[in-house]
Amino acid sequence: MAVSRAMRRLLRLLEIQEEQYRAALASALADLKRLEGAMAATAERDRGGRRLVAASASTGELEDRLAGLEETRAAGRRAAALALRMTETKLAAGARQQAFLSKRIERRQAETLIRKTESKDEIEACRRAQQGLDDWFLRGARRTREACGETPGGDQRKRWG
Repeated sequence: MAVSRAMRRLLRLLEIQEEQYRAALASALADLKRLEGAMAATAERDRGGRRLVAASASTGELEDRLAGLEETRAAGRRAAALALRMTETKLAAGARQQAFLSKRIERRQAETLIRKTESKDEIEACRRAQQGLDDWFLRGARRTREACGETPGGDQRKRWG
């Protein structure tokens, strides 16, 4: 039983879908990495604001203190918004990873089915080829016996087939 064209098309379709799911997963992970970078920049902004407040305490500059406090507050608001988006992105990345893995499993199952069918076909072809060789040998042996004038007797008949 040869592997059908439909099965090969299904395998190709599954490979394409798996690649699309892989790209979607990579995109989600890139978004997450970008958000993590933004969170690190926000933390640095918060530290900068705190440094301004600390520096203004020693110099007495009211504008620096207010700017530092505002930087710290803005960084806090941004961190809260980024944390929410990071949570959503992590959930989306997890869902995309599950979809990708399930598609990979489907593709591998189709590959395994095709490989098994091809293996069975190969074994059957080898069996048929061996059967053909056996038949050819037996016919040749009979012809040789007949050409030599031998007629196998009871005991020899079992041996010669």
